[in-house]
Amino acid sequence: MIKIETIIDGLKINYIKKGKGKTVLILPGWGTVINTYNTLIDGVSEYANVICLDMPGFGDSDEPKNAWNIDNFIDFVIDFIESQKIKELDLIGHSNGGRIIIKMMSRKLKFKVNKIIFIGSAGIVHKKSLKLRIRTRIFKIGKKIALSKLMKKIFPDMLNKLQSYFGSDDYRNSSPVMRETMVKIINEDVREYLPNIKVPTLLIWGERDIATPLEDAKIMEKMIPDAGLIMIKDCTHYVFLENPAYVNLIIKNFLTGGK
Repeated sequence: MIKIETIIDGLKINYIKKGKGKTVLILPGWGTVINTYNTLIDGVSEYANVICLDMPGFGDSDEPKNAWNIDNFIDFVIDFIESQKIKELDLIGHSNGGRIIIKMMSRKLKFKVNKIIFIGSAGIVHKKSLKLRIRTRIFKIGKKIALSKLMKKIFPDMLNKLQSYFGSDDYRNSSPVMRETMVKIINEDVREYLPNIKVPTLLIWGERDIATPLEDAKIMEKMIPDAGLIMIKDCTHYVFLENPAYVNLIIKNFLTGGK
């Protein structure tokens, strides 16, 4: 495994290469780093040239200077691929990495994408429950109060405390820029772009995935023209870590045609 640093869009980006053959790019999920995907990298590198990177704001890659939306991440991924002089490749997207790929496939690309694998892909936004809507409303009211001149003077840490209390673990563990980025990303539903994916697509999902429920996979399977879903029992959002041998076998059969 070769660890490399490069500059993309003014940011220092850490990535690795392993194996030989056709190129397979792995786009990690939110908050994960290259090492999270070691078992996946090891499996695919037996028959392909695998590239996996720390996305901007995670691992050893620089954080964006301003909050990004999905299109900013798409621009970054495209610039990265073109910087590698890659003419064609397969894509594997886990969680947020999948969300980026879904919308990216509606762009006019200078490189060819042959096959796509989504593992617990994000991108489907569901209607919020009453409890969540109330919680969000309380947070917004609290935020407005916390940002008032009087409260900023009396309780300068009030906003941080509100964010820590109401936010998810990912939100709490993020910097201000990445928190704003996260809000922009998770609120965009990309399902309208699914029919624009015109290449063979494999969906790999854990039966007990609560981060991106199996319902999302079924929506994607229905809306992507050439898609197939494999659900793996007793696994969660990190199915590739919980059942690595089986997942790697499925991926190999799909990417190589069983050869």
